[in-house]
Amino acid sequence: MNIVLKTFYGLEDVLADELKELGFPDSTKLNRAVQIEGEWKDVYFLNLHVRCAISVLVELRKFPVKTEKDLYNEAKKINWSSLFDVRKTFAVKGAVHSTIFNHSQFPFLLIKDAIVDHFRDVKGERPDINVKSPQIVVDLYVRENEGVISINTSGLPLFQRGYRQSTGDAPLNEVVAAALLRMSEWDKKTTLIDPFCGSGTILIEAALLAAGIPSNIERTHYAFKNMANFDADLWEEIHSGANKLVKELPCTLIGGDIDSQMVMKTRRNLRGFSFGRFIEVHNASVDEFPFPEGPAVMITNPPYGERLETDVEDLYGTLGSIMKHRLMGYSCFVISSSEAGFKYLALRPNKKYKLFNGDLECSFRKYSIYEGSKKSEKTEA
Repeated sequence: MNIVLKTFYGLEDVLADELKELGFPDSTKLNRAVQIEGEWKDVYFLNLHVRCAISVLVELRKFPVKTEKDLYNEAKKINWSSLFDVRKTFAVKGAVHSTIFNHSQFPFLLIKDAIVDHFRDVKGERPDINVKSPQIVVDLYVRENEGVISINTSGLPLFQRGYRQSTGDAPLNEVVAAALLRMSEWDKKTTLIDPFCGSGTILIEAALLAAGIPSNIERTHYAFKNMANFDADLWEEIHSGANKLVKELPCTLIGGDIDSQMVMKTRRNLRGFSFGRFIEVHNASVDEFPFPEGPAVMITNPPYGERLETDVEDLYGTLGSIMKHRLMGYSCFVISSSEAGFKYLALRPNKKYKLFNGDLECSFRKYSIYEGSKKSEKTEA
């Protein structure tokens, strides 16, 4: 069956590479998604192990769309009562990009009506709809004249890992953090530093990656558990086979933040992991941060004035000066939505990537710091 893994814009290649490492070498890149072929055991495995996807969808039906009625008629052909029980609540979500429909919500109502009518015909009763917290999530995707109906086996987005007890006002999305680590090509051995660690997302994702622990190991909710075909024994076998504990990390991880409340939140979030005690967290501004001698990797998400009040010129100017004068032998990676901020760094990037953190368009840039050298690789758009 076709399995589609959704992700954020700009992370399709990253997700495809991760899937290759997880044992799925053949994939097709789509718009903000990657498609593979697999079985239900793969659906369970991927929900637990994939780090760079938002959700795991199983395709139920793909069809041409010429009129509004096509959506209802095609959805009515699916045997919904074999997928979930009438007592389960459901919702229809997704995305529609087509001139066929005048009202953006109407396509979802058509699918909902088809599901309800199927249950009435077969069971004589109908399931309830719960838009806020449905037990079953049906996904509709329409692009011009093609429609796809899938079942979302994840339910809540997979960036809701279950490990973060508290966050700040501008948290870095967990899926994005996992993708940044892969994009940096960090080897999981070199010292990794985040001097603007916030609630610790990059540090935690780095530790999980280095230790080989699935990012979703603390998560308990998955929509596939509410499906009629849920195999509890198979899920238990997959879940129990995953790494959960480590006695040590193969690398040094150091974080810090000027805000003592954020440092406290990071330490609270780390407390739930066996590796938490191995990660250094300092309450320090970036100019007082105890950067060790290189080689090291810095991956950081400094405030960019969107959701937190920041003197962008002063902050980024200070960071750029520190990178130039104190971080020799470092590979530095900065994600920000502030073009002005990048300008105040006053450094030429080796690489640039466009991506999103939530709804914020960001740039992720690499800076290699050499002693007395301004050499750089060819800049990528």
